Amino acid sequence: MNSSADQPPGSSVTDTDRRSHPRFSVKVQLELQRERDDVPVRTETSDLSRGGCYVQLSLTLALGSYVQGKLWIEGSPVKFRGRVVTSHPQFGNGIMFLEFEDNGEQILASFLDSIVV
Repeated sequence: MNSSADQPPGSSVTDTDRRSHPRFSVKVQLELQRERDDVPVRTETSDLSRGGCYVQLSLTLALGSYVQGKLWIEGSPVKFRGRVVTSHPQFGNGIMFLEFEDNGEQILASFLDSIVV
């Protein structure tokens, strides 16, 4: 997800959309933790792509915050580091993936490739 794309979840991708990867409206269990914070937040994605995700949160994270996260894809944790790139107070955050642990990026790509549009 790019910081310039502040469309609400569920919006269709248009020619003017600046995302590098297509996004899918899919719910995946997620655990997020701000860096230097002890308490994780458990939620789920509303949109997911190879580049990031959108999560609905009533207490949103600050724009620019760095997070550690785990996506639970088909029962396996996919660990990543990300940055908050959109913030819609009392609604949610867009998280851009910065790096994955191990083969997490390949697991996410395979999962998204298996989604039939």
